[in-house]
Amino acid sequence: MNSNAQPAAGEMPAVDRRAATEAAVAARRARAALKQRLRSGELSPLKALEFARVPGHAASTLRITDYLLSFPGIGAVKAERIRDDLKISERKRLGGLGDLQRARLEEFVRERSGALPTGDRPPLTVLAGPTAVGKGTVVQHLRDNYPNVKLSVSATTRDPRPGEVDGEHYFFVDQEGFDRMLAGDELLEWAMVHNKHRYGTPRGPIAEASERGDLVLLEIDLQGARQVRKSMPDAKLVFLAPPSWDELVNRLVGRGTEDDEERARRLETAKVELAAADEFDEIIVNDEVPRAAERLFELMRGEDHTA
Repeated sequence: MNSNAQPAAGEMPAVDRRAATEAAVAARRARAALKQRLRSGELSPLKALEFARVPGHAASTLRITDYLLSFPGIGAVKAERIRDDLKISERKRLGGLGDLQRARLEEFVRERSGALPTGDRPPLTVLAGPTAVGKGTVVQHLRDNYPNVKLSVSATTRDPRPGEVDGEHYFFVDQEGFDRMLAGDELLEWAMVHNKHRYGTPRGPIAEASERGDLVLLEIDLQGARQVRKSMPDAKLVFLAPPSWDELVNRLVGRGTEDDEERARRLETAKVELAAADEFDEIIVNDEVPRAAERLFELMRGEDHTA
């Protein structure tokens, strides 16, 4: 047999066929794991609906029938009746639902689980996401259009730069002061940056702002968000996701602020960060900045439902 033979017209090359087969197997395994998490209660149905908005997530390819069958007490016959009531085809997958279909399905899930919105406002909203996803742009739009939103002010051991005001841009403390804050459990999270200066989020100002009824936002990285989750369990963690992987790459390349080596390192980090999306309470896809900022504002006000 000639190993150099070209595939016939319209036929997929052997290497591509293998890659496609491996990808299909991986996708099936991911869906199976997702269904198991739904059935066991490890993953809530509402979170699965949020994850379905993230391109490439297993939830986006989960069939509506399999999703409904994960609910206790719902069998094949009942699932079919529910689909008919919701006007959703059995061929539909969660990531392919229209706006009205998704709204009807979410209302059904909330009613069944008793998770109807209460309007409770989180004391703190945390925004995180991969590099180049546009966190800073969304936050700036939020500040420009929603003046009652307050950004959390970090403490740092570095010296003030020209024009920076203590308590407005940062709380500037020395090393001993930072140590005292750590010893007194006054920080929600902290990190050493560039092996030189320490940064952290003071707990007190957030508690005071929450008591005043302010809407407080903290923009931070993945590790910091995990620390906040442990320090303040009632904080709402929001993950800002790109519309697609290709779009994330385009945004990073388009910035032109990193060389090839740094860009490659950031993209590898982004893969790890994207894989952590299911640790968050909510996911916002940043396809349009004004819409992403509006959704973030709704979540900060305690509006957990999707309009």
